Amino acid sequence: MNDRDFLNDMVTTEKYMTDAYSTAMNEASHEDLYDEVSMICSESQNMQRNLFNLMFEKGWYSFEGASSSTLDQTYQQFTEYTNQLPSSGMIQ
Repeated sequence: MNDRDFLNDMVTTEKYMTDAYSTAMNEASHEDLYDEVSMICSESQNMQRNLFNLMFEKGWYSFEGASSSTLDQTYQQFTEYTNQLPSSGMIQ
């Protein structure tokens, strides 16, 4: 494995871990346990972001930007979805 493969594996692992920590927080019935898992989750998210930034800087993690018209269309689509929700008056 090369450096890119190692970093990609680490980013993927951190994403998986933050997802698992989120589930654990949703299920935690003890406040201290929730707080501890929340802190660890935050650390994991920060590590994932740092790894992402490093890969992006090296050109190993890229994506195409969306056009303005695509962004506008998607925004309009989700605005219509929120208007259909029972609590639509509460969402800004």
